[in-house]
Amino acid sequence: MDYNIPDNLKYTREHEWVAVLEDNIISLGVTDYAQDQLEDIVYLDLPDAGLEISAGDAFGSVEAVKAVEDIYTPVSGEIVEINEALEDKPELCNQDPYGEGWLVKIKCSDMSEVDALLSAGEYKELI
Repeated sequence: MDYNIPDNLKYTREHEWVAVLEDNIISLGVTDYAQDQLEDIVYLDLPDAGLEISAGDAFGSVEAVKAVEDIYTPVSGEIVEINEALEDKPELCNQDPYGEGWLVKIKCSDMSEVDALLSAGEYKELI
């Protein structure tokens, strides 16, 4: 299957994508591959804004018909915004994983952590 893997994003081995916004803020979500493997996403457990996290920490979970999976942060920093639309419409992660299905925005304390993530080409090889 051909998955949508935008070239302008970075990726993790845990099947998350990262978009660099402005002022060291990144947006994070699950990849097209991840949402396809999970199938119908029915619930997301996301933290409140203001939570300080370190790279590698589990900070929430995604619940699907097939499984419950932890969500890990690839960067250290502070969660500055959560996608509140997902409370009522978790299926946005399936329908538009790189758009309306984003999970959280994080203010990075170390942007070199973003640079260390996988490129689109490297992520394609992984899956």
